[in-house]
Amino acid sequence: MARRLLGLPAAIVALGIILRQDVPSPSAPVGAWPGAPRAAEAASAETFAGYADDATRLLETSLFNRSGSWYLCATGCRAANVDWGADSLTYTAYLRWRSNPDPVLLAVFGSLASTAQTYGPCTSKPQSCPWSDVPEWDSIADSREFAATRDSRVLSKAQAAYNYVTQSKYFALGACPDIRYQIPLGGGGGLKTLETDANAVKAALLLYAETKNAQYLTDAERLYTAIRRRYLDATIPLYTVYVFDDGSACRQVPRRFFGSVNGDMIYNSLYLYRSTGKRQYLADALATTHAVNVELSDGRGVYADLQAENDIVEPLVEAMYDMAVVQGDAEARTWLVANARAALLQDRSSKGFYGRFFDGPTPTWNVTAWQTNGGLALAIVAGGLQPSGTADLPTWNAAKFVSYSVTTLPSPPIRFNGSGIAVIGAIGDRCCQPGHATVFLDGVETIDQTGIWQNKSSSGLRIANAVLFAWRWPASGSHTIQFGPGAYNAKEGGPYLNAIGYDVLP
Repeated sequence: MARRLLGLPAAIVALGIILRQDVPSPSAPVGAWPGAPRAAEAASAETFAGYADDATRLLETSLFNRSGSWYLCATGCRAANVDWGADSLTYTAYLRWRSNPDPVLLAVFGSLASTAQTYGPCTSKPQSCPWSDVPEWDSIADSREFAATRDSRVLSKAQAAYNYVTQSKYFALGACPDIRYQIPLGGGGGLKTLETDANAVKAALLLYAETKNAQYLTDAERLYTAIRRRYLDATIPLYTVYVFDDGSACRQVPRRFFGSVNGDMIYNSLYLYRSTGKRQYLADALATTHAVNVELSDGRGVYADLQAENDIVEPLVEAMYDMAVVQGDAEARTWLVANARAALLQDRSSKGFYGRFFDGPTPTWNVTAWQTNGGLALAIVAGGLQPSGTADLPTWNAAKFVSYSVTTLPSPPIRFNGSGIAVIGAIGDRCCQPGHATVFLDGVETIDQTGIWQNKSSSGLRIANAVLFAWRWPASGSHTIQFGPGAYNAKEGGPYLNAIGYDVLP
């Protein structure tokens, strides 16, 4: 396959750790623990069990440092132990711990627990307080660390992180105060994100499981009901991630179906059912599981993650795993195995980092925590479900690269004959947030209307030669792909696309 030339990352915009903005600060490049071996080459794995071992080794020796934090990308990012990028790696490590509680992982959790953020109430200068989703992501990570270490101090941190949001007077405001603003007092154009509230339900359920304090279960049920009222799509049992509340009315940004929040809601439905015995919760979990499988897959039935770099997929993999193992749901198990077969060779770099498109080409350069957590989690759970399973042979090496430049939206249609297409460009091309485009396949917009949110870069890097969009079909045929202007909103900005070309798979 002809390949594009590598570019250099743009400058990284600094920020503080506690008040999360959209661009993290820089630090040293990724490295292993002092004296530890580097992660093995990806070619070492031959079965699902081998991929699971390799994923664990990557977490332990290349992504984790002994200072109690995670490196946030393969090269050029800082290390952190706060918010969703870092927390996604904690969640992934815990998936491995559930089936293989080895001493190295125990040391990892102990180190993370010691550096976990301690949250106090936000009582003064609310504009400088953490965003509401940050402590909820962290509370879940803290509960996972407690489950491994049984260190009561990190359980207290989990409770404090949860209480920071639930006891604040700065988030539950506006025309629909039953769901919370992301930024205190409705900053950011009045954005409310399901990343806050779906995580809050999950955090409450984890705290209820550990403490048996009934208030946590009451909180979870109340907020779950509000989520379904405000974020559930009108026709598909999936949840959009954004609602804007201007103080007078609340409106959804339609069909931004993040893997993280839909995974959280499957998990929440399942464990509300197991905690209360109310069968409607189980029906909700089964419905969303089925919708993820049917609606959010490409033409081969493999999950297609359209969420720029702002989403994490580990919560979806984790939820499907619990549906398969805890509930015995065959569809969830089939989803996991099918996605693993597609991803574990072709979507993995030579150093073992996964891209965000399970059915897409191998990442060619930098890979971030936000991108790789889903593939790592998939490898780990597949190793437990079907240890002797094997992955599909890579096929993207046979693809032909076609140079292509978008100057206006809507774009002219690309017409091609093939079984797959991958659009190539730079994530964070104009770093680091506003600018997105819609995607139409054979004249029909993708169900998930995120499309390509190119300029969003959670790492604060301009990552060249990245896969912006990938899609495959079961057989070769005649297809078209066209890009439209993304409608402006205060989170995603306005229209933007700057592709350098695309791969066509015969």
